[in-house]
Amino acid sequence: MNKIVSKEYLSDRVVKFEVEAPLISKSRKAGHFVIVRVGKKGERVPYTIANADVKNGTITLVIQKVGKSSQKVCELNVGDYITDMVGPLGKATHIENFGTVVCAGGGVGIAPMLPIMRAMKEAGNRVISVLAARTKELIILEEQVREYSDEVIIMTDDGSYGNKGLITAGVEKVIQREKVDLCVTIGPAIMMKFVSELTKKYDVPTVASLNTIMVDGTGMCGACRVTVGGQTRFVCVDGPEFDAHQVDFNEMLMRLKAYDR
Repeated sequence: MNKIVSKEYLSDRVVKFEVEAPLISKSRKAGHFVIVRVGKKGERVPYTIANADVKNGTITLVIQKVGKSSQKVCELNVGDYITDMVGPLGKATHIENFGTVVCAGGGVGIAPMLPIMRAMKEAGNRVISVLAARTKELIILEEQVREYSDEVIIMTDDGSYGNKGLITAGVEKVIQREKVDLCVTIGPAIMMKFVSELTKKYDVPTVASLNTIMVDGTGMCGACRVTVGGQTRFVCVDGPEFDAHQVDFNEMLMRLKAYDR
């Protein structure tokens, strides 16, 4: 069992937890995720690790209330315990000194992007972060993002904060003014699709994290099947990150509709 040591609401439906997990905190790398279960009969749900504190033996999870299982996690408070936590899982982000890296994070996708920004910055890259959400209240972790970024561009659909417009407008602005060596994008599937189409037009290598489609997290359920470069891949065991220009996002979007209510 893993004890919750801190809890903070980032918005009305997004909660940040710091959880005791000393072994995971020591071995986790950017891009890794854990499987969480609340209650002996609870559903196994994968969440990307947003941060780790080796000294305190904790990891940070940012969870959005979507369905019953995420609601159960978000109802936990400081001092409560997560029944089971397994990890780190998945393949870590490939980190090296690429040059200039654009990190395009949308909504809750900003949280799993944070350790990637940090690792890219520590590897010597110039990191330009483009954050997007529907409105100002949904821009999360801005202060932490600025800590690891050379520049931060904020886009909101309604123009309530930063620049009005979609994330693609912010990314394109950067590409048009300077050479971008790599783009990393995490967020809703539709957002990643359009970021990928944009960067493909400009021939900018792009990595997308498809963690939003994961369910079981072990490759057994098959729900996270995606087509990458014409071949079937499982996000939880082969990813969660892939060459965005090789991902069949239309197929992924159709599969995600299976969870619509």
